[in-house]
Formats: sequence, structure tokens, C-alpha cells
Amino acid sequence: MEAKSSDLKLLGGWFSPFVTRVKIALNIKGLEYENIEEDLNSKSDLLLRSNPVHKKIPVLIHGDKPICESLIILQYIDEVWSNAPSILPQDAYDRAIATFWVSYIDDKLLLCMRNILMAFEDEEKRKPHFEQLEEEILVKLEKAFGKCSEEKPFFGGSKVGLVDIVFGSFLPSLRVLEEMNGKKVLANDKFPGLVNWATNFIANSAVTGTLPEIDKLALFCKALRQKWVTAKAAAK
Repeated sequence: MEAKSSDLKLLGGWFSPFVTRVKIALNIKGLEYENIEEDLNSKSDLLLRSNPVHKKIPVLIHGDKPICESLIILQYIDEVWSNAPSILPQDAYDRAIATFWVSYIDDKLLLCMRNILMAFEDEEKRKPHFEQLEEEILVKLEKAFGKCSEEKPFFGGSKVGLVDIVFGSFLPSLRVLEEMNGKKVLANDKFPGLVNWATNFIANSAVTGTLPEIDKLALFCKALRQKWVTAKAAAK
């Protein structure tokens, strides 16, 4: 099934790793789409109608059908345009393994990065979260991704797949944390497998042009942190 640009609309934001996932998936499938940038401080009526439960991005609108949540959108894209390169593994066991690592990344890595961002002005509060990132989370991911090779440059094999997209969407955020904290995270001496995989991922044609600029994202993250701090203080 081919999709014209008028058939697919993506409601998103350049800063969101979850939106980035959808963009990469659409690129893998070679699909044209209309990219609609949302202002989360003044959400559009289209977004509120399309995702009335969570009122969040991303939302993919296929014809007049809205699909919400990045992982659900990726699965939808893979199933509807099944004749293009697969995103989810075809083998049931491989798909189960991929789903496990996706859950681990979204549960552990995302929370840890948020905790670091919230504490970036306090070294003592920041330290245990960085330790968790470097000594637990990335160590486990290094073992999982460290098996990549020239013949199998990505987690799922020779092509970018589900786990690559999910972890890869957080690479800019990791770079921002490095910039803001003056501390290297993905160091080649500690995580050579992840560094090699990240190089392959960023260079992939489906990824090119989808990742946000680090300086621009850093400014956004600082503003977001201030918003969180203000909201937390107001709730006391």
C-alpha cells in the first residue's frame, strides 16, 4: 500500500525522541507524509481531537484515522506497509526479545535521563543517577548491542529495526546530558559496542535529517527543566 503525502500527517515536535521514532519508521518504509509541528504550550484543536485521552505527541493520522503512542504507531506502520523493509522482527522469539529491550530502554533509560536533567545544577544529586546510567543501564545495553558487527551493524541484523529506533531516538538526549554536565557518557573505552552501533545508526539513510541539533535541544531541555521545577514548586 502506497501513501501520498495527503494521506499521512504526523503531529509532532522536533525535540521529541518519540516523534523521531515515527519519522525514522516512515523513512524506512519510504512513505511521504505531512509533518505538522505542534506547540505544546498551545496545543492545536487537531491534536486535542486526535488524542483526546493523553493530548500528547506523536500522533500519526492515516486518512482520517489517528494512531497514538510511538510504539503503537511503529507497529501500525510495519503492519500496514508490510511489503517494505520490516521494523519488527518476523520471528516470534526475536520479536519477544526486541520487545523486552524496548521496554527496558523506555522504563530505565528514560527515567534515569530525566532524573539527571532535573538534578543537573546539583552535582551530589546528579551523581547517583549518572552512576546508574554508566554502571548499570549502559553496561547492560553494551552487552546487548555489543554483538553488532560489520555483517550485523544493528541490533536486529543488517537493517535498522525496532530496538535500534527506540534507543537511537535517545542519542541526542544523551549528547545533551554530556554537554550540560561536562561528562562523557558513551565513551569508546567503556562502551565500544554502543559507540560503533551509534556511528552506524546516525549514518543510516533513514536516520539522516531526523535527529535534532544538539545545541538547540540543549536549550529546549534547560527550558523544560525550569518548567518542571516551577511546576513542582507550585504544587508544594
